[in-house]
Parts: sequence; C-alpha cells; structure tokens
Amino acid sequence: MDNSQVVVKDAKRLFVKLGTCSRTLFYILNREFGHLKENEERAIDPLAGGIMQQGYECGMLWGASMAIGAESYRRHGNSGQAIASAITATQHVMRSFEKRNDAVDCFDVTGCDWTNKIAMMKFMITGRFLSCFKLAEKWAPEAIEAAYEGLSVEHNHIPPTPISCASEVVKKMGGSDEESIMVAGFAGGYGLGGHGCGALGAAIWKNSLEWCRETPGKSSWPNPAAQATHEAFQKASDYVYPCSEITGKSFKTIDEHTEFIKGGGCAELIETLAETKYSR
Repeated sequence: MDNSQVVVKDAKRLFVKLGTCSRTLFYILNREFGHLKENEERAIDPLAGGIMQQGYECGMLWGASMAIGAESYRRHGNSGQAIASAITATQHVMRSFEKRNDAVDCFDVTGCDWTNKIAMMKFMITGRFLSCFKLAEKWAPEAIEAAYEGLSVEHNHIPPTPISCASEVVKKMGGSDEESIMVAGFAGGYGLGGHGCGALGAAIWKNSLEWCRETPGKSSWPNPAAQATHEAFQKASDYVYPCSEITGKSFKTIDEHTEFIKGGGCAELIETLAETKYSR
C-alpha cells in the first residue's frame, strides 16, 4: 500500500487530529502530490463550515481546491495555464463532491446552522458530526481522482491572460505568485459555480496565513485577521455571499469571468478585501 492510500485510509483520524474539514482535505491532497505546506494548511481553518461557519461551500472543497492550485503552480508556474488548470480541476472536484452529496454547501450537507450555538451543540451531542468524518474518508479518494483528471485537461483555447478574482485579491494583498495561483480555483464562486464569494475565501485565507506565520502551532480558527476581513466583506456586500447574487451573473467559461473582471466587475469589493491586509 503506497503512502497516499495510507493517508486516505486514515482520513477520519486525520480529521480528529487536524480539527477542520478544510485542513483535512488540503493535507490529504498535498501529501498525494508529495508536498507539505503546514502554515498554508493551518490558514484554511476559517473556511470550514462554509466560510467562517456561514454554511456555504463545504470546507472540504476549499481545501481540495487549495491543494490543486498549489500543484497547478508547480506544473505551470505563474501563468495563464496555471490559472485555467486550477479552475478546471476545481470544477472537477466540485462535480465529484456534488455527485456524492447532491449538494455543495455545508448547510445542505450537514443540516447544521453553524452560526447558531444551540444547533451546533445538537449537531455535536447527537453524534451527527461523525457523518463529516465518514464523508472525508469516503470522498478523499474520489477527490484525488477528480483532481488528477482536472489537472490533466489541456487548455488550447483559453484567454491570453486568464483572470481569477481570488488571485487578484491575493496579489493586491502582497501575495507571492504561488499564493495567487493556489487560490485561483475559487474564482466566480468556486470553480465558476456562483457559490460563496471566492475572493472572500481567498482574502480570509491570505490574512490567516500571515497570522499563522506570526503565531506558530495554533489553529487559525478563530483569528482576528480573518474576522476583520469577514466583517469588511459583510459591509461591502450588504451581507450577500453568493457570487451569482453579488455579480448578477452566471459564468459559464473562464473567458466570461476574465472579461467581467477586466471590465471592472467586483473591483470595489476586491479593493475592499485587499485593504484588510494583515500586517504583523
């Protein structure tokens, strides 16, 4: 049995050890691709529960996409091909997850309102939380397969300079080329799916990453940098989270999303998120 199979087999144990669904899938796929990113993995904790426990995309999806973005950067560097590959592979894992669960959002999968303390306690006390552990173990090998499939797609007809709103935010926050590609798949509400804002997810992760670098060994949930980013987003978006509602659009292709951002779409929101940049 190779190392990747061992990691997947131990997904439930890893979930208990790491503490969040988002970090668990990030960890598993990173090991599958043969790389360790301890700070980057810790920094994704706030996306568990569907973006700061708001019930949008399951944290497992955010974690899988981050690992995919990192692998896409290793394969293609800081290029349009890397962005396109990250978005496409993210779409593959999203379809895989939806096929298993008939849903993408955390609330639809768990039935738990994580913003309600009583509901959260019931979810834990009744043992319903075990379903998340089981899901991680069942879906992890499917996520790996979907990731490889998506990363192997050739992009012969992509825009000259594909753009991801999530990557743009991280760039404006001073992120490295690798960091900007790592979040590329979040574009357009995760894989262009119109779900919870990908730029928000990217900004929360980037600020949490800086916090993690300053605060070794601790979970990044909660952390003040993520909370400040979240609050700024809520004011700017009037508490609207889905990309499709914020933009009024449904992006069918990378080209459509690229043209929207090039044309100034979400410029104010991206700038607002970038301005929350965490400084040590």
